[in-house]
Amino acid sequence: MKKAFFTLAFLTSLMVAAQSTWKSDGAHSKVGFAITHLMISEVEGHFGEFDITATATDTFDEAEFSVDIKTTSIDTDNDRRDDHLRSADFFDAEKYPSITFKSNSFEKTGDKTFKLTGDLTMHGVTKTVTLDGKVNGIITDQRSGKLKAGLKLTGTVNRLEFGVGGDTATLGDDVEMTINLEMAQQ
Repeated sequence: MKKAFFTLAFLTSLMVAAQSTWKSDGAHSKVGFAITHLMISEVEGHFGEFDITATATDTFDEAEFSVDIKTTSIDTDNDRRDDHLRSADFFDAEKYPSITFKSNSFEKTGDKTFKLTGDLTMHGVTKTVTLDGKVNGIITDQRSGKLKAGLKLTGTVNRLEFGVGGDTATLGDDVEMTINLEMAQQ
């Protein structure tokens, strides 16, 4: 009985040890979005300030993600529009300075693909969303000797469900999110 207990404890410690912390590299990562404008074109933008952390295995076969995006850092290449998006009409960045996502479920769907489900909080509203994920590759960085991973997360959210912007014919309701990540193992 003791031997079985110690074997189980050892195996559990190996599983825990296989998990490590990964951080996004801001210079090589991007949190982007696209929304339909006037029902004929798409406007794209991104957030310049964000922090993304993952606890994952060396192969990202299992991972938990935590995302914090600063709403004041929105950039659509149009200062007037960006100021409007920061206002109470949309993100109300002064009152709601962050968009957060905390995963609570990871499902491997293929050799390099997965589904990530978690709680997205935006504009004071929290909803469960599912993102599609892809591991683009994992290498050992020659300079640091540490692992680096390239990942892509995509998904669609309905902005009206989060109270972002009003019901208007000029904007689509669905916002496509694309997060391209280069993450460094810590």
